[in-house]
Amino acid sequence: MAPETATFPEFLWIWNATRAEATPALHLEMARWLHSAWAQGDRRLLLMAFRSAGKSSIVGLFSAWLLSRNPELRILVLAADHALATKMARNVRGIIERHPLCRRLKPRPPDEWAADRFSVAREGAWRDPSMLAAGIGANITGSRADVVLCDDVEVPGNSDTAGKRAELRARLAEIEFVLVPGGTLLFVGTPHALDTIYDVEPGGALAGYAKLALPILDAKGESLWPERFSAERIASLRRRVGPLKFLSQMLLTPVDPSAARLDPGRLVRYAESPQLHEGNRESRLTIGGRRMVSANCFWDPAFGAPGSGDDSVLALLFADAEGGYWLQRVAYLTHDPASAIDPATQLCRAVAAEAAAHWLPAITVETNGIGRFLPGLLRQELARAGVAAAVIEHANRRPKSERILAGLDAVLAAGRLHAHEGVWATPFIAEMRDWRPGGGKGRKDDGLDAVAGCLLAEPVRLGRVALPAGSRRPVWRGQDPPPARD
Repeated sequence: MAPETATFPEFLWIWNATRAEATPALHLEMARWLHSAWAQGDRRLLLMAFRSAGKSSIVGLFSAWLLSRNPELRILVLAADHALATKMARNVRGIIERHPLCRRLKPRPPDEWAADRFSVAREGAWRDPSMLAAGIGANITGSRADVVLCDDVEVPGNSDTAGKRAELRARLAEIEFVLVPGGTLLFVGTPHALDTIYDVEPGGALAGYAKLALPILDAKGESLWPERFSAERIASLRRRVGPLKFLSQMLLTPVDPSAARLDPGRLVRYAESPQLHEGNRESRLTIGGRRMVSANCFWDPAFGAPGSGDDSVLALLFADAEGGYWLQRVAYLTHDPASAIDPATQLCRAVAAEAAAHWLPAITVETNGIGRFLPGLLRQELARAGVAAAVIEHANRRPKSERILAGLDAVLAAGRLHAHEGVWATPFIAEMRDWRPGGGKGRKDDGLDAVAGCLLAEPVRLGRVALPAGSRRPVWRGQDPPPARD
């Protein structure tokens, strides 16, 4: 078959056949749509498909197919950052090297054959390479392209505020000065904001674009890729990521994070206290007869005077082997301004006392702000109290609202977050009821931030440590489960 006569679906099928792989119906639908749009002369295109649908792989093959038909094309790949764009260009280069219909494209010797830019064998002496990869924030002034592929240019990091979304739109406007007249602009991605750039309606950023949207579930509620995403796997994914992420990333429905709510009614209330059982040369920690296998303790410190300023909050969370989380303590720590002991030492001693009372293996301290001065002091107080707990320093870089939603939304929706009845006597429940993304005047969220810190942290799994003289730490976690993988 000649490269000039192969349709894109045929090109895709040949590629999969050479690798002894089947062609999913989902990928065939994408290929047919892209081929039809190209054949009909549609030059403004939007392909939306759920996360892990393979859309970037299909678009990479589409790029190779275009070059096999016309080696003179210049393709610019834009992504949220240079690394993501390079990943696409490297993939296309690999296809050209191995696809049976692309053999004539590889130049000998290769004049320009790098991971982020390469030129195929062509007649024209073009200044621009056949494919160039760049981050959306890069300076592309002076480049020219016949095809621009915007692959996941909208991500949480550049769309979580109105200012960032405005800057993203300004960057995208520069593409029109790069694209040659009659060129093709193809966007590929999933929405990360209510006013997403992937809006083809009048007034939207991509108004008038031809669009193909492929959510993970069809109109009958059945999987679009059942071989990889069974009903059970989809249900598990929905539980893990939470309703908002599932709606936007898997069902392609733009959502408003400010509509999020943290309903205390979704907490599973319990009254039992942790129990330590020692015997047969092992220690076991249980809550209501269920064995705990890991723990997280997160301290969001503050020096505010009692009753004013930010709260200094310590959250303590256990986890069982079945994926349940047990919120045992949300302690709002205060100090005595009249004491001869300085506030930092008072707070560290209170944290050490909590660690001793609950047999904690480690304490994570947020080191933003005043927290950077506390880990060393806390280690001293733990040693003084004979508590063999490690201190882990953690600097938060994500916005607080994003952290809270990421930590709590999924576990609440899945009904996996248990909370001790003592938690209801703290301000934490009121914080849940009043919370809105972005905060608000007079609204507290320090307890929410500490609990989210517990939920987002990796379970503590420690090896042997040197214990202070006269101290001991029961090894109650049994056989640690293997670390989670992405």
